[in-house]
Amino acid sequence: MNVSDNYRNAWESYWRETSDETGEAIWDSAPSLTAEPHSQLFLPYADRDRTIVDLGCGNGTQTRYLATRFTRAVGVDLSHAAVEHARRAVHGDPIEFQQLDLTDTGAVRALHERLGDSHVYMRAVIHQSEPDARAAVADAVAEIIGTEGRAFVVELTSGSRDVLKRAAADPAGPPPKLRRVFHHGLKPADAEDEEIPRLLGEAGLEVLADGETTLPQTEYLADGTRIDLPARWFVLAGK
Repeated sequence: MNVSDNYRNAWESYWRETSDETGEAIWDSAPSLTAEPHSQLFLPYADRDRTIVDLGCGNGTQTRYLATRFTRAVGVDLSHAAVEHARRAVHGDPIEFQQLDLTDTGAVRALHERLGDSHVYMRAVIHQSEPDARAAVADAVAEIIGTEGRAFVVELTSGSRDVLKRAAADPAGPPPKLRRVFHHGLKPADAEDEEIPRLLGEAGLEVLADGETTLPQTEYLADGTRIDLPARWFVLAGK
Protein backbone atom coordinates (compact mmCIF):
# COMPACT_ATOMS: atom_id res chain seq x y z
CA MET A 1 0.00 0.00 0.00
CA ASN A 2 0.95 3.66 -0.32
CA VAL A 3 0.09 6.53 1.97
CA SER A 4 -3.11 8.45 1.26
CA ASP A 5 -3.09 11.65 -0.78
CA ASN A 6 -4.34 13.57 2.25
CA TYR A 7 -1.40 12.39 4.35
CA ARG A 8 1.15 13.10 1.63
CA ASN A 9 -0.32 16.52 0.94
CA ALA A 10 -0.33 17.40 4.65
CA TRP A 11 3.41 16.85 4.87
CA GLU A 12 4.11 18.63 1.59
CA SER A 13 2.14 21.67 2.69
CA TYR A 14 3.82 21.68 6.09
CA TRP A 15 7.33 21.64 4.68
CA ARG A 16 6.52 24.10 1.87
CA GLU A 17 5.41 26.60 4.50
CA THR A 18 8.47 26.00 6.70
CA SER A 19 11.51 28.20 6.23
CA ASP A 20 15.12 27.03 6.24
CA GLU A 21 15.62 28.61 9.66
CA THR A 22 17.00 26.10 12.18
CA GLY A 23 14.42 25.00 14.71
CA GLU A 24 11.34 26.35 12.95
CA ALA A 25 9.85 22.85 12.83
CA ILE A 26 8.82 21.89 16.35
CA TRP A 27 10.81 18.62 16.20
CA ASP A 28 13.94 20.19 14.63
CA SER A 29 15.89 20.03 17.87
CA ALA A 30 19.66 20.30 18.04
CA PRO A 31 21.55 17.03 17.47
CA SER A 32 23.13 17.49 20.91
CA LEU A 33 19.65 16.73 22.31
CA THR A 34 18.71 13.98 19.88
CA ALA A 35 20.99 12.23 17.39
CA GLU A 36 24.08 12.63 19.60
CA PRO A 37 22.71 10.88 22.72
CA HIS A 38 20.91 8.40 20.47
CA SER A 39 24.21 7.57 18.78
CA GLN A 40 25.80 6.91 22.17
CA LEU A 41 23.10 4.31 22.82
CA PHE A 42 23.33 2.88 19.31
CA LEU A 43 27.04 2.71 18.51
CA PRO A 44 27.84 -0.24 20.82
CA TYR A 45 25.64 -2.31 18.48
CA ALA A 46 26.47 -0.67 15.14
CA ASP A 47 29.41 -0.83 12.74
CA ARG A 48 30.49 2.74 11.94
CA ASP A 49 31.71 1.66 8.50
CA ARG A 50 28.19 0.76 7.38
CA THR A 51 25.82 3.28 5.76
CA ILE A 52 23.13 4.73 8.02
CA VAL A 53 19.75 5.71 6.58
CA ASP A 54 17.73 8.38 8.38
CA LEU A 55 14.08 7.48 7.76
CA GLY A 56 11.79 10.50 7.88
CA CYS A 57 14.78 12.83 7.81
CA GLY A 58 12.80 16.07 7.38
CA ASN A 59 15.22 18.94 6.78
CA GLY A 60 18.20 16.71 7.51
CA THR A 61 19.43 18.19 10.80
CA GLN A 62 19.97 14.79 12.40
CA THR A 63 21.26 13.24 9.16
CA ARG A 64 24.05 15.76 9.01
CA TYR A 65 25.13 14.79 12.52
CA LEU A 66 24.93 11.07 11.72
CA ALA A 67 27.28 11.68 8.79
CA THR A 68 29.96 12.59 11.35
CA ARG A 69 29.58 9.25 13.16
CA PHE A 70 29.19 6.84 10.23
CA THR A 71 31.06 6.44 6.96
CA ARG A 72 28.01 7.36 4.89
CA ALA A 73 24.62 8.88 5.70
CA VAL A 74 21.51 8.92 3.52
CA GLY A 75 18.33 10.78 4.46
CA VAL A 76 14.92 9.91 3.03
CA ASP A 77 11.55 11.56 3.53
CA LEU A 78 8.04 11.30 2.12
CA SER A 79 7.98 15.02 1.39
CA HIS A 80 9.72 16.45 -1.66
CA ALA A 81 9.74 19.86 0.06
CA ALA A 82 11.51 18.40 3.11
CA VAL A 83 14.17 16.82 0.90
CA GLU A 84 14.77 20.17 -0.80
CA HIS A 85 15.25 21.79 2.62
CA ALA A 86 17.77 19.07 3.50
CA ARG A 87 19.70 19.43 0.26
CA ARG A 88 20.01 23.19 0.67
CA ALA A 89 21.49 22.75 4.13
CA VAL A 90 24.35 20.36 3.34
CA HIS A 91 26.65 23.05 1.90
CA GLY A 92 28.56 20.60 -0.26
CA ASP A 93 28.94 17.85 2.32
CA PRO A 94 28.69 14.34 0.77
CA ILE A 95 25.28 13.47 2.21
CA GLU A 96 22.56 12.05 -0.02
CA PHE A 97 18.88 12.91 0.34
CA GLN A 98 16.01 11.42 -1.61
CA GLN A 99 12.23 11.33 -1.55
CA LEU A 100 10.88 7.95 -0.45
CA ASP A 101 7.50 6.63 0.62
CA LEU A 102 8.29 4.02 3.27
CA THR A 103 5.07 2.17 2.40
CA ASP A 104 6.22 1.70 -1.22
CA THR A 105 7.67 -1.79 -0.89
CA GLY A 106 9.34 -1.74 -4.31
CA ALA A 107 11.05 1.58 -3.71
CA VAL A 108 12.28 0.51 -0.26
CA ARG A 109 13.61 -2.75 -1.70
CA ALA A 110 15.40 -0.83 -4.45
CA LEU A 111 17.06 1.39 -1.85
CA HIS A 112 18.26 -1.69 0.03
CA GLU A 113 19.57 -3.28 -3.15
CA ARG A 114 21.53 -0.12 -3.93
CA LEU A 115 22.99 0.45 -0.45
CA GLY A 116 23.20 -3.10 0.87
CA ASP A 117 22.41 -3.95 4.47
CA SER A 118 22.46 -0.59 6.23
CA HIS A 119 21.80 0.87 9.64
CA VAL A 120 18.57 2.77 10.23
CA TYR A 121 17.89 5.81 12.38
CA MET A 122 14.18 6.57 12.72
CA ARG A 123 12.85 9.20 15.06
CA ALA A 124 9.13 9.49 15.68
CA VAL A 125 7.75 8.20 12.39
CA ILE A 126 5.51 5.24 13.22
CA HIS A 127 3.48 7.08 15.87
CA GLN A 128 2.25 9.74 13.45
CA SER A 129 1.81 7.51 10.40
CA GLU A 130 -1.66 6.55 9.24
CA PRO A 131 -2.84 3.45 11.14
CA ASP A 132 -2.99 1.27 8.02
CA ALA A 133 0.55 2.32 7.05
CA ARG A 134 2.36 1.65 10.32
CA ALA A 135 3.10 -2.02 9.63
CA ALA A 136 4.64 -1.09 6.28
CA VAL A 137 6.90 1.46 7.99
CA ALA A 138 8.13 -1.20 10.41
CA ASP A 139 8.64 -3.55 7.46
CA ALA A 140 10.73 -0.87 5.74
CA VAL A 141 13.09 -0.80 8.72
CA ALA A 142 13.52 -4.58 8.49
CA GLU A 143 14.07 -4.46 4.73
CA ILE A 144 16.77 -1.80 4.91
CA ILE A 145 18.82 -3.37 7.72
CA GLY A 146 18.64 -6.87 6.27
CA THR A 147 20.66 -9.34 8.34
CA GLU A 148 23.78 -7.27 9.01
CA GLY A 149 22.46 -3.79 9.74
CA ARG A 150 21.02 -2.48 12.99
CA ALA A 151 18.29 0.06 13.69
CA PHE A 152 17.74 2.75 16.29
CA VAL A 153 14.04 3.57 16.48
CA VAL A 154 12.56 6.07 18.93
CA GLU A 155 8.81 6.65 19.14
CA LEU A 156 6.55 8.84 21.25
CA THR A 157 4.53 7.18 24.00
CA SER A 158 1.00 7.93 25.14
CA GLY A 159 2.40 10.26 27.80
CA SER A 160 3.23 12.66 24.97
CA ARG A 161 -0.48 13.19 24.37
CA ASP A 162 -0.86 14.58 27.89
CA VAL A 163 2.00 17.02 27.33
CA LEU A 164 0.55 18.16 24.01
CA LYS A 165 -2.94 18.55 25.51
CA ARG A 166 -1.46 20.70 28.26
CA ALA A 167 0.28 22.87 25.68
CA ALA A 168 -2.89 23.19 23.60
CA ALA A 169 -5.06 24.02 26.63
CA ASP A 170 -3.34 27.33 27.34
CA PRO A 171 -5.88 30.20 27.26
CA ALA A 172 -3.89 31.76 24.41
CA GLY A 173 -4.10 28.51 22.46
CA PRO A 174 -1.27 26.19 21.36
CA PRO A 175 2.17 27.78 20.96
CA PRO A 176 2.89 28.78 17.35
CA LYS A 177 5.00 25.80 16.26
CA LEU A 178 2.50 23.32 17.68
CA ARG A 179 -0.38 25.27 16.15
CA ARG A 180 1.23 24.79 12.73
CA VAL A 181 1.36 21.02 13.26
CA PHE A 182 -2.37 20.93 14.05
CA HIS A 183 -3.17 23.35 11.20
CA HIS A 184 -1.70 20.95 8.65
CA GLY A 185 -3.63 17.99 10.05
CA LEU A 186 -0.61 16.15 11.43
CA LYS A 187 -1.29 13.84 14.38
CA PRO A 188 1.59 13.38 16.82
CA ALA A 189 1.52 10.56 19.40
CA ASP A 190 -1.37 8.84 17.65
CA ALA A 191 -0.24 5.21 18.19
CA GLU A 192 -0.84 3.25 21.38
CA ASP A 193 2.18 2.18 23.45
CA GLU A 194 1.76 -1.54 22.86
CA GLU A 195 1.39 -1.07 19.10
CA ILE A 196 5.00 -0.03 18.43
CA PRO A 197 6.81 -3.13 19.84
CA ARG A 198 4.12 -5.36 18.34
CA LEU A 199 4.65 -3.91 14.86
CA LEU A 200 8.44 -4.16 15.19
CA GLY A 201 8.15 -7.82 16.21
CA GLU A 202 5.73 -8.63 13.40
CA ALA A 203 8.23 -7.08 10.96
CA GLY A 204 10.78 -9.67 12.07
CA LEU A 205 12.86 -7.33 14.20
CA GLU A 206 14.59 -8.42 17.39
CA VAL A 207 14.95 -5.95 20.26
CA LEU A 208 18.57 -5.87 21.41
CA ALA A 209 18.07 -3.03 23.87
CA ASP A 210 15.39 -0.52 24.77
CA GLY A 211 14.59 2.19 27.27
CA GLU A 212 12.65 5.32 28.11
CA THR A 213 13.65 8.80 27.01
CA THR A 214 12.17 12.11 25.91
CA LEU A 215 12.25 13.90 22.58
CA PRO A 216 13.00 17.59 23.23
CA GLN A 217 11.09 19.99 20.99
CA THR A 218 11.93 23.52 19.86
CA GLU A 219 8.76 24.96 21.42
CA TYR A 220 7.92 25.97 24.98
CA LEU A 221 4.91 26.06 27.27
CA ALA A 222 3.54 29.40 28.42
CA ASP A 223 5.57 29.14 31.65
CA GLY A 224 8.80 28.83 29.66
CA THR A 225 9.19 25.08 30.13
CA ARG A 226 10.54 23.33 27.05
CA ILE A 227 8.16 20.75 25.56
CA ASP A 228 9.86 17.39 26.08
CA LEU A 229 7.76 14.50 24.80
CA PRO A 230 7.97 11.09 26.53
CA ALA A 231 9.30 8.40 24.20
CA ARG A 232 10.76 4.90 24.05
CA TRP A 233 13.84 3.84 22.12
CA PHE A 234 14.72 0.46 20.61
CA VAL A 235 17.94 -0.98 19.18
CA LEU A 236 16.87 -3.59 16.65
CA ALA A 237 18.34 -6.38 14.54
CA GLY A 238 16.85 -8.58 11.85
CA LYS A 239 15.96 -12.09 12.95
